[in-house]
Amino acid sequence: MPTFYSGQGDDGYTGLLGEGRVAKYHAKPEAYGTVDEASAALGLARSLAMTDDGRHLTKQLQRDLYHVMSELAATEVEAARFRTIDRSRLDWLEANIERIGGAVKMPRDFVLGGDCTAGAAFDLSRTVVRRAERLVARLAHEGELANPTLLPYLNRLSSLCFLLALLETQAAGVEGFSLAKGDGE
Repeated sequence: MPTFYSGQGDDGYTGLLGEGRVAKYHAKPEAYGTVDEASAALGLARSLAMTDDGRHLTKQLQRDLYHVMSELAATEVEAARFRTIDRSRLDWLEANIERIGGAVKMPRDFVLGGDCTAGAAFDLSRTVVRRAERLVARLAHEGELANPTLLPYLNRLSSLCFLLALLETQAAGVEGFSLAKGDGE
């Protein structure tokens, strides 16, 4: 019977891709672990999505996030070996932001998540991506991020998650949005 655990992390340390181990609370595992959470949140959103973009685009985003995790989990010596997120992926993301942004009605005020299940899942994804972005920014500011594209990629990804939430909410037939400033309820 296969074993589903190694026990190697029982001491509170984890291995990196390459030589070395760091504490599980080190900035690198915090960052790639939060990117993993973002991918899982996007998976939930994808499973609930009603639109083609919500289903198909999100799967590509999750694949990108696995590459981000690999690069963040690698040692400085090995990081370049795992690099796939570059300017072309950022351009792709920005093109999808423009396309979807042109297809949704933008609210004039802050929107409360929860007008539809898929939209709420994309809102949750956006907040997890924002947390990952903050942790990757920490790595960048501490000189531990070799790929400067990862930070703007995560920044744009959170914007795309916002738009996907709007797209799904509109696809669900919600005419207005629950606004943060109050809508009479």
